Amino acid sequence: MPGPEAGWSRGDRALAAGKLMLVWVALLWLLELVDVLTGHALDGFGVTPRVPSELVDVVPSAFIHFGFAHLAANTVPLLVLGFLAALAGLRRFLLVCALIVVVDGLGVWLVSPAHTNTAGASGLIFGLFGFLLVTGFVEHRPLGVVAGVLVAAVWGGSILAGLAPTQSGVSWQGHLLGLVAGVAAAFVFRRHATAPALTR
Repeated sequence: MPGPEAGWSRGDRALAAGKLMLVWVALLWLLELVDVLTGHALDGFGVTPRVPSELVDVVPSAFIHFGFAHLAANTVPLLVLGFLAALAGLRRFLLVCALIVVVDGLGVWLVSPAHTNTAGASGLIFGLFGFLLVTGFVEHRPLGVVAGVLVAAVWGGSILAGLAPTQSGVSWQGHLLGLVAGVAAAFVFRRHATAPALTR
């Protein structure tokens, strides 16, 4: 059964994708404002590795940031990469994001250094980068390939820098895990081209 987006035009999809990402980012800024006004009470929703009670923070940690500078650094890439990924359909986009957030958060819980607190949307950003980078190739869609090449050209340098294990205070593990989860999501949620109708 076709979904509610089946009859949408490209303009409809772009408008919906833009609205979704604006609301998403607005929520992150609202949460950070609440965090500041409450004396950073929300920082505790970050993930502390290998503490069983911290597993409940795997998803919330992707929506919490350690200050407005941290959030500002994530805002533009999340807006742009999220918008591009959502153009292909909101339902698939939300499934892709869910997979990235859960896999990234669980991975951080498993492998990050002890006594650290990891939060922020950067794992999701790296995941969306990985998803956009390979999904065109996975689905054999020329426009998707072009989009992946453009994304690599614009954000590739920043992504590589974020994977360097030498940066203090940066979870390169979370970045790497997010990237891997995004590539995996391109395979898990790939769209199959519709077979042409047989004629004679």
